[in-house]
Amino acid sequence: MLAFAPLHGPVGVAAAAAVTWLADTLHPLAGGAATAAAIVLFTVAVRLLISPLTLAQVRGERRRAALAPQVRDLRRRYADDPARLQSELFGLYRSAGASPVAGCLPALLQAPFFLIMYRLFSTDEGGTGLLDERLAGVPLGWHVSDGLGGAAGPLFGALLAALLALAWWSSRRARRAAAVTGTAAGTPTGAPGAATLARLIPLLPYLTVLAALVVPLAAVLYLVTTTAWTALEQTVLRRPQPVPAADAR
Repeated sequence: MLAFAPLHGPVGVAAAAAVTWLADTLHPLAGGAATAAAIVLFTVAVRLLISPLTLAQVRGERRRAALAPQVRDLRRRYADDPARLQSELFGLYRSAGASPVAGCLPALLQAPFFLIMYRLFSTDEGGTGLLDERLAGVPLGWHVSDGLGGAAGPLFGALLAALLALAWWSSRRARRAAAVTGTAAGTPTGAPGAATLARLIPLLPYLTVLAALVVPLAAVLYLVTTTAWTALEQTVLRRPQPVPAADAR
């Protein structure tokens, strides 16, 4: 993240100003939960900004799924020549524009925003006072390690349970997607290391649960919101496509 260091200060100030403005705007409706609500809206705004990249990711996955018959044919033809098989497979995916890089971009672009949110609520940089804000009586700068007495236990428990459920759903979807496309994160399942990658990919969603154990409450709210948004996107964008009438006959 060193590449973002020169912009970290100005962007952090802008993000703090945006969250503060949202919180002030929402205060008449949300009361003491206005800052927490502002974090949720800020997260949704971030996800809307990167939604074109998510659409590109989905299109890439559909291209890989459409290539499945050709992949099976190549595996039959070059079953005795693994080196030629890998060359042909990667050539096929490149020619179809099914790049695995597109699938990484949404997550990579979220990372700077997550780091900014972490910094906003882990240090009172710029004297914004955001650390003093609360949700259900719990400071937004509070960590699990600070204690789970009072309202902190039920609040963190509910958020962690939501993250765990979302991670399970995402893990199951990742396994199904790999089975349909015959790839693991864009890598043909016959490629070197693909078996290991196929086992690791479904475990990645659970990293959000581990992260929630060490970041402040404000960042946990960000994690829950962005993960729930991702689940909604997967449900809407990856729903089964209708078969054209001409193809159905």
